[in-house]
Amino acid sequence: MAKHAVGWPHPKRSLLLLLLLTLSASTLILFFIRTVFDPCDRHAAHISPVRNGIEVAEKRNLLPPNVKPPPSPLSFMKSKIVLLVSHELSLSGGPLLLMELAFLLRSVGAEVYWTTMRKPSETNEVIYSLEHKMLDCGVQVLSAFGQDAIGTALKADLVVLNTAFAGKWLDAVLKQDVSHVLPKVLWWIHEMRGHYFKLDYVKHLPLVAGAMIDSHITAEYWKNRTQEHLRINMPETHIVHLGNSKELMEVAEDSVAKRVLREHARESLGVRSEDLLFALINTGVSRGKGQDLFLRSFYESLQIIKEKKLQVPPLHAVIVGSGINAHTKLETELRDYVIQKKIQDRVHFVNKTLNVAPYLAAIDVLVQNSQARGECFGRITIEAMAFQLPVLGTAAGGTTEIVVNGTTGFLHPVGKEGVSPLAKNIVKLATHVERRLTMGKRGYERVKERFLEHHMAQRIAAVLKEVLKKSRRGLY
Repeated sequence: MAKHAVGWPHPKRSLLLLLLLTLSASTLILFFIRTVFDPCDRHAAHISPVRNGIEVAEKRNLLPPNVKPPPSPLSFMKSKIVLLVSHELSLSGGPLLLMELAFLLRSVGAEVYWTTMRKPSETNEVIYSLEHKMLDCGVQVLSAFGQDAIGTALKADLVVLNTAFAGKWLDAVLKQDVSHVLPKVLWWIHEMRGHYFKLDYVKHLPLVAGAMIDSHITAEYWKNRTQEHLRINMPETHIVHLGNSKELMEVAEDSVAKRVLREHARESLGVRSEDLLFALINTGVSRGKGQDLFLRSFYESLQIIKEKKLQVPPLHAVIVGSGINAHTKLETELRDYVIQKKIQDRVHFVNKTLNVAPYLAAIDVLVQNSQARGECFGRITIEAMAFQLPVLGTAAGGTTEIVVNGTTGFLHPVGKEGVSPLAKNIVKLATHVERRLTMGKRGYERVKERFLEHHMAQRIAAVLKEVLKKSRRGLY
């Protein structure tokens, strides 16, 4: 296997990169919680947040000591009391987004409280660590079903419910006090799955101050579904596209860091520098994420290349999201399919991990193959575009609001109908280097224009101002 020497300009960085690339996913989770995720002082410490965990900022990126950073668009939240209600506390998208909001609000001086509805009876080290990190950052953690949660909800300026399921907390905890709290509730919804449309979850939706949803398509879906199936109306709904953190952008824009990550991630996968890698990166393996259909497309693309005798570098498929301790029935089926088609040397299964930067640096194309209604937004898509990767995505959900078909990537249909189009798109990008690189650059430009952290903060700030105005009218 060909290997290229890489300069190591910073010993501390090199040791950390090697550590991150050799840790198991389970160990990495605890590593990032305890030693990397430091949102309380993230700009002073120059450490990546939840999803990355790589020290990348160098002195050239720092503001001079006498230059103050621009004021946060959330500064008006100073001294405001905010209660955040999460359906669970885990390393999945919804809770992590709510934690990001908690730390943004704490950074401007808001008084922030957190409560979690569903917690396992046995001790959970991840939950324990996350709660203590919030406490260290000044976020006060309350029992979801205690009197303190009720008192805080009543005195709060703002209550944020995260996900549809969190709606059950209103009646279960507030009971007769629900009507006093609804006028100051912002409901942040991320789901696209039909089983969340239950009246006992969302019956109070018409009466809250507002809803916040990650994409226009998801918002339209919720509007139609609630009216047609539940006979209720959505409140005023705000669309807030997500944004990449400053720290992820620093990794993506640091050519040395990317080169180091790329070489060592590829070495860990056993692929050469000239090989082409197409990857799905998810937090798990499921039919909803479309790994099974992707493998069928990948095999079909190999057949096309063979039949047409196309001259391309060896293609590889990478599936990030494998089970850490055990394989699901679906994952077992995927591995059996790979053996059956005799493509074991072309397909690589990687344990689920929050440390996506090494794989974004290592691959050449991201495949976003979420099925049915697609992703509500799909943050991994904008993260890949930050790394100048073209995206092959399903024409569903929020992906259609991120990927410009034919410009920053290609879209294909969901379901079995999308297998052959995706295979052809894989071949297109494998056989046209300039197209692949141009799409990646255009995706990066699109991220810089609209999908950065400060864009997201501005969008959330506008929503919170409107909700606070409306809540004051509702309460008085």
